[in-house]
Amino acid sequence: MIETKRALIVVRTYPTPAKQGIEVSCTAAITDKGEWLRLFPIPYRFLDSDKQFRKYQWIDVQVTRATKDHRVESYKIENNAITIISEPLSTDHSWAERKRIVSPMIKPSLCWLQSERDKHQTPTLGIFKPKRIKRLIIAKEKNSDWSEGELQILRQRLLYADNAPKKDLEKLPYKFSYEFECDDPGCKGHTLMCSDWEIGESFRKWRTDYGDDWESKLREKYEAHMIANCDTHFYVGTVHQNPKSWIIVGLFYPPNLAATPLFDL
Repeated sequence: MIETKRALIVVRTYPTPAKQGIEVSCTAAITDKGEWLRLFPIPYRFLDSDKQFRKYQWIDVQVTRATKDHRVESYKIENNAITIISEPLSTDHSWAERKRIVSPMIKPSLCWLQSERDKHQTPTLGIFKPKRIKRLIIAKEKNSDWSEGELQILRQRLLYADNAPKKDLEKLPYKFSYEFECDDPGCKGHTLMCSDWEIGESFRKWRTDYGDDWESKLREKYEAHMIANCDTHFYVGTVHQNPKSWIIVGLFYPPNLAATPLFDL
């Protein structure tokens, strides 16, 4: 059954090759009823310009419940039926508009989310504030290029001449992860990959803008700034093929009003 849902986009990950949609981003939203919504497949670069939503925009979307993905929050978009109905919510007043929607969704810790999922098979999306972010890990990928199979999928874009991106999707040659501790008495620490679109695009842009100095610029924002200046939370989700595994799919980082800023970004 097709449903129309109104939701605030809060997560968009860096795209990956996929047989459904050629290249897709994991996209998560919070509905106007305060529920998590995972949307797929979204071939973002192939969407018409009037459907290319930004984070923290409200959209109306026609969906059906996923049949092959048993995660309860997962819905399939009907023919890219997306209507953008607002500008991105403001970051004024320490992200007050965004906090109004996001804050009720915050859970105590990743440990809590893992325990609930293991007991009840849900949630498979969530947001929490880590007790301490230890560091951002930047690791070179073993394979810096797509596999032949992935390239074959990506090159199908040429069949979509009207909306096809001009260039193949670039594979990120580095993997970004956060090492952190939960605010949970039994937490032994975690290291989770971060697939957030923003950090991937920052790498691509700053590699061009700053050359060999790109890593220090990336760490300045996504490590030092996030730790010292921001009230940083992690959006997380489980992996479809490995439901006990979690990754960071997005970052929520309003200013920490109690902190003395070390960086002005």
